Amino acid sequence: MRDATRLAEPVPPDPGNGGVLAAWERFVQGDDQVLGVRPLVAISWHRCREQYRVDPHLTEAPVAVTETGHPPEHDVVFTELGFRAATVAHEVGGLGGLVTVTDAAGRILAEWGDQATLARAYESRLVPWFCWSESAAGTNGMGTALQAHGPVPIRGPEHWCRAFHDWSCAGIAVRDVVNAEPIAVMGLCCWRGRLPASAEGWLAHAATMAQYPLRRRARASGAELVAAYARARTRSGAPLAAVDTAGKVVIADEPASVLLGVPASTPAVDPTLRWNPGLPEFIAASRYATGQAAHDPGWVGSTQIVGHPCAEPTSISIRPVFSCGHLIGSLVSFGALDGEPVPRAEAAAHPAKPPRRLVAVSGNRMVLLDPAEVFFAESRGNEVWLRTDQGWLRAAATSLDKLDGELAGAGFLRVHRRYVVNLGRVREIERGRKGELSLVMDRARETLPVSRRNAAAVRHALGV
Repeated sequence: MRDATRLAEPVPPDPGNGGVLAAWERFVQGDDQVLGVRPLVAISWHRCREQYRVDPHLTEAPVAVTETGHPPEHDVVFTELGFRAATVAHEVGGLGGLVTVTDAAGRILAEWGDQATLARAYESRLVPWFCWSESAAGTNGMGTALQAHGPVPIRGPEHWCRAFHDWSCAGIAVRDVVNAEPIAVMGLCCWRGRLPASAEGWLAHAATMAQYPLRRRARASGAELVAAYARARTRSGAPLAAVDTAGKVVIADEPASVLLGVPASTPAVDPTLRWNPGLPEFIAASRYATGQAAHDPGWVGSTQIVGHPCAEPTSISIRPVFSCGHLIGSLVSFGALDGEPVPRAEAAAHPAKPPRRLVAVSGNRMVLLDPAEVFFAESRGNEVWLRTDQGWLRAAATSLDKLDGELAGAGFLRVHRRYVVNLGRVREIERGRKGELSLVMDRARETLPVSRRNAAAVRHALGV
């Protein structure tokens, strides 16, 4: 564990916020120029102005009217974050700051820190039971962290609401390791000052520690899904697959793997290794099943999907799988329509349709790309980069998994843990001495490796 006293490091110098404030003043008046503003902040401002329509002159955060329900296992995360917040509260208070824990809706659950700053925080409703999501309070460390991966610092006039410009804050979301949805946020805030240089590192460590029990639970659930799949295989000869609650494939037999475009009979217990089938209708139906089963454990559903490379619809039945009363995924059998029909409108709603445009960042500009302009996406640490007809651009997407989901059904395929490839831009396929595959992209001529676990799906998708 990172020692709490590490937070009491020298505060970094303030580079000056005059340029950011000037950009904010122009932007709230309708100007789209955001020169001198960090891309993460500029994108958040656009959401606040265009999507959420948050009043930039809001003086306090709104109350969280309804309580957001959550699965019992999320209490483990709240408890872990509360423990870490309490252990650092004295150090944060000594710096005149606050430490907060919020839920997935941005509602503050608890806070600790300097008493004078707590009193100041009440004026802006930076207190429990008030909501600090972006849609409620604009750009801020806690709310913007719900939209991003990794620590998110928001300083002074980077806040969307002018009343919050005297605050500096940083937040990080703890996310579900299966569906990547946020569970909670740990935040640090201070009034008319700057957080210590170690704040972001401390937040990242706290989030990592809070995710450990989630990872253990997800791996155990993956093993239980494989066991449920094996038992079902002994009772039926129909093509069968096991998927997690996010619609990713944990294991599939040979016929099912062909339809889904994933490797056959290869368990993917670890949540980071599971396969995205790239079929929006299939993923939508799986996620719909997750929602239905959460309210009705006996629910069974059915629908039709169009798989690779068949043009004819294939019938599927979806039966949720539980472990100790906890929903862990579903068994999907092919060729039968048993159970309640899955509404096609619901299936189309999850996930979103393939994007007409991908958002990338170049300096202080946001670039809108047609997916056809992209050769491939590459994960580099906490960032995703796009190789495009315009060269390298950083994606606005916060993870390769998220981008992979957005591009499902748009002709892209995950070929490696670091790469998602536009199959329409593949020019050549190279085979190595040991049978390993590499893809050569047209025009750009980059050569990308294909991982062993994705090789079968790549061959199938490219018809080789």
